[in-house]
Amino acid sequence: MSSPQPEKTETHEVTLSRDEQWVTHHLLVSYLDEAIDNDERALEWVLESIDAIEAGDRTAVLTSAQARNLFDAMTSYVDAGDAPERDVTHGSSVVDRLETRLESVESTTQ
Repeated sequence: MSSPQPEKTETHEVTLSRDEQWVTHHLLVSYLDEAIDNDERALEWVLESIDAIEAGDRTAVLTSAQARNLFDAMTSYVDAGDAPERDVTHGSSVVDRLETRLESVESTTQ
């Protein structure tokens, strides 16, 4: 009798331009700074996403949960109305790319 195999975590390779990486990193670090300022523990997905963005040359490998959280966070950032235009442009590209990756997984699991 063999032991059950651990469930494999779905990952997404997301290629970002240098400007897209910068906006993504900036957003994630702002979440980290906010947690520190409020004497709270940083969210694990934020720390792991920062590592993923910094680890790749132009391609970040994100889990489905990280990709979904980053999609939600970046969507809120670009839709808030107070982000610089350049951040909105590059952040919107990140949102589109993440949405495409997440939708491709959802369509194959249905």
